[in-house]
Amino acid sequence: MKALIVVDIQNDFLPGGALAVPDGDAIIPVVNRLLPVFPLVVATQDWHPANHGSFAANHTGRKLFEQIELNGLPQTLWPVHCVQNTPGAELAGALSREGIARVFPKGTDAGIDSYSGFFDNGHRKSTGLGEWLKAQGVAELFVCGLATDYCVKFTALDAATMGFKTHLIEDASRGVNLRPDDVRKAIEEIARAGIAVMQSADLSNACGG
Repeated sequence: MKALIVVDIQNDFLPGGALAVPDGDAIIPVVNRLLPVFPLVVATQDWHPANHGSFAANHTGRKLFEQIELNGLPQTLWPVHCVQNTPGAELAGALSREGIARVFPKGTDAGIDSYSGFFDNGHRKSTGLGEWLKAQGVAELFVCGLATDYCVKFTALDAATMGFKTHLIEDASRGVNLRPDDVRKAIEEIARAGIAVMQSADLSNACGG
């Protein structure tokens, strides 16, 4: 079975949000058109406690986007975003919920960040997404959402590592681009991992309908 993973299309990642991805809202109509194409759709959701260690505000004297070490792992310090039970953490209102079978929260442990929808950044704990997809009989995954150079990239890479045939839908994703080439480099890394980079227009053929 084929499935679509919609990564972190949440209010805080849209223009005007706490950690806005440039042009992030432009992918929502594209994603909405994709949802009916797939027999199974899941979403991921950044769902941080307020004391999360990735927030610059929780480290006295540290600056936004500074690099630190957090529990043995490199960590970018982000603005406070996607705090549990706040409007910013909610899935975007314009995103169609119809067809989304389940939403998997991530980043719930204050001590470790979780870019991937499958694992925390240290691969110390699973979100349960991979196991659940395999239990549904999924063998092939298509990944899109926010942001290309972080959560989308790491979700796609983990999907491939777990043995799923994996595709990135490039035009249904947008990146942060903290450095000007981050998105380009992320897509190159994804392709090197054997993940097919495709456009939404290619989906009707790929999914047989």
